[in-house]
Amino acid sequence: MMRISYRTAAIIRLLVHVSACLPLIWLFLAVNSGQAGGDPVQYIIHFLGKGALNLLVLTLLITPIARGWKQGQLMQLRRPLGLWSFAYACCHLAAFISLDLLFAWQLVGEEIVKRPYLLVGATVWLILLALAVTSFKAAQRRMGKRWQQLHNLVYLAIVLGGIHYYWSVKSEIIEPSIYLGIILLLLLFRAKIYKHKWRHFFVWR
Repeated sequence: MMRISYRTAAIIRLLVHVSACLPLIWLFLAVNSGQAGGDPVQYIIHFLGKGALNLLVLTLLITPIARGWKQGQLMQLRRPLGLWSFAYACCHLAAFISLDLLFAWQLVGEEIVKRPYLLVGATVWLILLALAVTSFKAAQRRMGKRWQQLHNLVYLAIVLGGIHYYWSVKSEIIEPSIYLGIILLLLLFRAKIYKHKWRHFFVWR
């Protein structure tokens, strides 16, 4: 199989950035044109949350695809996808605080206690924050082996992200159940491929 060139890999990275931006543009247009349903606030929050989870799932897929097709250049997509997932998660959190809570900061703690799925979601955001700020080569060199250990937390993040989505819906649990199933299959698939050698699992670089 022909190897992907550096130029082609750069074009693919550009397409990743463009593809990640397009849903945000579509969301903006949908809200302003009144196509965000009867409850646009919840529509925006769920749209951004699912976007973060989708990008995290795609990030998890990169390594097996790159190694299966022997296209090492594709490994460079992990970092931009991971960072875009964090960006969507930040927008998701910002939309919740600004549009749902209306910046009533005193309600944040009360809501977390009242709704455990918010605590799970906050945990995911904190993990993604830690991965994002240490995703650079300089951080990897400085942290050494601890960098690998930290970035293995992405597995916890994606599982908790699926649980957060499942708990956040009041009905229509079919879609979040499908997400949880896909996440479980991905983790089992990767564990089988790498024979439980967790140090070779996904990392952001």
